[in-house]
Amino acid sequence: MSIETEQAVAGFFATVPTLTRTEDGAARFYARFGIEHSRQEADGSWTKLEPTFHDMTAFRRAAEEGFTRFRKGDKFVATGRVHEYRRQKDGEQAEEFIVSRFGHDVARTQYDVRRAPRKAAPDQSAPSHGAGFEAQTRLPQAARTSPMGM
Repeated sequence: MSIETEQAVAGFFATVPTLTRTEDGAARFYARFGIEHSRQEADGSWTKLEPTFHDMTAFRRAAEEGFTRFRKGDKFVATGRVHEYRRQKDGEQAEEFIVSRFGHDVARTQYDVRRAPRKAAPDQSAPSHGAGFEAQTRLPQAARTSPMGM
């Protein structure tokens, strides 16, 4: 069985997200987002380029949760698909990223996770796929807390 994949984008929210309703009452999240770009030079250094800006839309529960959790400037990772359409106001071809799932970019955002208590602790071990592989044990919370860059 193959791994199912979707398109993905990583960026930052360039506008304040908005929440509206579709004609049938479904929640609709909208925001403009930016993607940072850079170019590697011949000497190995990197040159920061201008970001590009795009439209993002999410619907239903993803829209409601996204509106609650995201703010302008937040860094995110999202999966979904690109939707191409013709704008009504000028007839020009346009595109937007339709989100199926999104969350904060853990490599660029510092945050705390609150988990709901579990009824019973299920066995979380995965089957071993190679000789010599040893499962890592979890460190106490204080030992594994480290600040992440933003």
